[in-house]
Amino acid sequence: MGTLVSYATDKGVAVFTLTDPPVNAYTHEMFKELDACVLEARFDDDVHVIVVTGHGDQYFCAGENIHMLKEADESFKYYFCLHASETLLRLENTPKLVIAAINGHCVGGGLELALACDLRIARAGDYQVGLPEVALGIMPGMGGTQRLTRLVGKSRAMELVVEGQNIAMDGAQEAGLVHKVWTTASNEDFLAQVTEYAHEFCPPTRSALAVGQIKRAIQSSSEVPLDQGLALERELQQRLFASQDAKEGFAAFVQKRDALFRGR
Repeated sequence: MGTLVSYATDKGVAVFTLTDPPVNAYTHEMFKELDACVLEARFDDDVHVIVVTGHGDQYFCAGENIHMLKEADESFKYYFCLHASETLLRLENTPKLVIAAINGHCVGGGLELALACDLRIARAGDYQVGLPEVALGIMPGMGGTQRLTRLVGKSRAMELVVEGQNIAMDGAQEAGLVHKVWTTASNEDFLAQVTEYAHEFCPPTRSALAVGQIKRAIQSSSEVPLDQGLALERELQQRLFASQDAKEGFAAFVQKRDALFRGR
């Protein structure tokens, strides 16, 4: 789609690739392209899963372009962070599964981007993950303090952020920052493996509609009172009951055959 974020589709999976070598650090221009990619995938009924990755085999994303921020005035910095936060919220709120294919170092705003994804799969290697902004005299400003705390708890998040720890990929999995770490011969093999995994959540083998509503239920209600979360769950379930996929799923179960879902 753009020069800083490429957009490609593969049988129901949209792949966003951050492309600003060597470290894929992002600027306002990159985030505008990422925002456009999110909207493109939202409106495409043939896209069921989104994969976000980085160009090359060393960096998923190194976060904000420090040279850009150093030269910018305070007003620009504020609105840059605001737009970036809004873009990540748009990605998080999109009722389609989003998988981060972490193919290298994932630090600073790169981790903040990955935390806004639903599943995080990392390539095994000598890569680091962390939020080191404190070393610059600033803090994570695009959701890092909030999403990390919700993910690993207040105590562990406090330790990671105030110490500015960058941890190895295996340690990131142990800490719960990534779900899976896969060993592959090359970055191309890694992305192919993640894309194959993403296809498992697409029709006809899986109801992408149900997956999207599950995402909505979890993302939208994890911080609200239980009764409100249950109310949302019931409403989303009712929508699924009325779907063609639910009718197909029940019929396939009764007929003892594999369901053929359509995402409708």
